[in-house]
Amino acid sequence: MAPTIEDVTGGNKLDDLLLKDFTSMFRSGYVRAGKGSGSQKGFILPAYYKKFAERISKMEVREDDVWVVSYPKTGTTWSQEMVWLIANELNFDEAKSVILPERFPFLEHSPLFCYDEFLKERPDFPLPDFVRDSVKYVDEFKTQRFIKTHLPWPLLPDQIHTKKPKVIYVARNPKDTCVSYFHHCQLMEGYNGSFQDFCELFLGDNLNFSPFWEHVKSFWDHRDEKNILFLTYEDMKKDLASVIREVVSFLGKEALNPDDMASLCTHLSFESMKNNKSTNYEFAIEVNRAANLIERNGSFLRQGKVGGWKSAMGPELCDKFDQWVEKNQSETGINVWKTI
Repeated sequence: MAPTIEDVTGGNKLDDLLLKDFTSMFRSGYVRAGKGSGSQKGFILPAYYKKFAERISKMEVREDDVWVVSYPKTGTTWSQEMVWLIANELNFDEAKSVILPERFPFLEHSPLFCYDEFLKERPDFPLPDFVRDSVKYVDEFKTQRFIKTHLPWPLLPDQIHTKKPKVIYVARNPKDTCVSYFHHCQLMEGYNGSFQDFCELFLGDNLNFSPFWEHVKSFWDHRDEKNILFLTYEDMKKDLASVIREVVSFLGKEALNPDDMASLCTHLSFESMKNNKSTNYEFAIEVNRAANLIERNGSFLRQGKVGGWKSAMGPELCDKFDQWVEKNQSETGINVWKTI
């Protein structure tokens, strides 16, 4: 079933803020998309998503697919690398020689950025296939597919619900998510507003892939299904080896011996991931800078810790977040961040 889509036209404070600070040559506007019993308001997505919405809904899902799903900046890249290596017998050589988006593509990469006008001016610009049409890239993948997406449960392909591939959802506490997402959007997506305004958009459910709580809840409600595994960033930071064992079991793989576990944990350490050209997205930053999408300096993998919000948010903003978190945890039953 194709999603219902409504344009974000402005006329209220948050919509106006989004359209003012978060549009560019590569992103002209936004929509709210919903399906079935999903969000009453719909989930925010770039307007270019309209070109791909039906294709995504109708795409063929394979029973041996492995999906990693998350709200942005919640440990997605970390989880992808962990899942791919476990599923591929710890093939570190390939993991280091083939960039992550080639072997673990991002389904809706193309809907995030419209390069049409840019490519009219620079038709020979070297955009990779997984950027030019990410949905086609996933559709035509020849071997077993490992697929990344930030789409919420209601907007996933229809066949997800009948084919039931392995789906791993990764969640992170909303304060750290917001701070990390702000820096990511400045570096990678052309956001040019303030941190304060970004937080207002986050709290007001007016950012890409928001509402945050509805996104998490859409998978939380399915966490007991045998093809769904619900993980948290905080658990990965606290005891990565335990999470690895959980994923090994979920994927039906043999338990890792101590040496292999140590090697995998070392490979997945923050410093290793940040210095690994296959996972640190330096190539994407270079492409965005060459396309004049961004002017800022920075790194895709920034700090990789729990509690980074403490140095970014003042007391008043913290109070806003705490009230918002308490209200939504009470309403959704999601109680994994009681101590954050």
